[in-house]
Amino acid sequence: MQERRRIILQRLEEYGSVKVNELSSEFGCSEVTIRSDIRALEKEGKLSRTHGGAVRKEEEGGVIHYRAESLYRNVELKKQIAACAYEFIEDRDTIIIDDASTSFYLAVYIKEQPEKHLAIVTNSLLAANELSGLSHVELFMVGGHVGGHLAATMGEIAEDSMAKFHVDKAFIGVHSINFDAGLTSIATPQMQVKQAIMKTTDKVFVLADSTKFGGGYLSIICPIKFVYKIITDQQVSKQNVIRAERESVPLVIAKRPE
Repeated sequence: MQERRRIILQRLEEYGSVKVNELSSEFGCSEVTIRSDIRALEKEGKLSRTHGGAVRKEEEGGVIHYRAESLYRNVELKKQIAACAYEFIEDRDTIIIDDASTSFYLAVYIKEQPEKHLAIVTNSLLAANELSGLSHVELFMVGGHVGGHLAATMGEIAEDSMAKFHVDKAFIGVHSINFDAGLTSIATPQMQVKQAIMKTTDKVFVLADSTKFGGGYLSIICPIKFVYKIITDQQVSKQNVIRAERESVPLVIAKRPE
């Protein structure tokens, strides 16, 4: 029970709101149980109940103020990973960039490197804002319902829209990398969009700083064998490097800037 409630709060921290029916499906328990959890957490002052779900406590005037702590966490490491990922992109490539925070820094890096002309598909409003209006980028924005702590399109419309593209390479972030389970996600909508992205290309690059290895999860995106490269930073543990080598996981470690 405590673990379930901890994850509910984690979901709120990352996505701003939760729905009873989605939590019930993901935890494999009744909606009555989820509502009981939400009521208990509300009594503790940790969230505010809504019709069919809950929102973070700091909601004011009916407007949810989405916080983006993940965007400003491990920034230098994410920038190193983004720079490394850029080296795998060729001039005239078609690529997809998802709504992950490290993917955002790849968009920023591309913005600052006009020598490669690219066609880019994204569901991230933040990435699209960085890439729009650039002479070296032809930008395609995926439609759909806008949500998430880093605003992005998701849901059936986004998945159907994504299915209409075929790109050379896709760059995605994940909640965690579990050598036994695979790439993981903490929420079904994000998981489904990432699965849709993976169907558009034969080369999936996972951008994941060293804190992403291990940890808990709710949803599995796919086994690691479906990934072309995992790009991480130099703080990745020796244990994880050895495990990756033993299991033939294509791990690339980004270099620190000289």
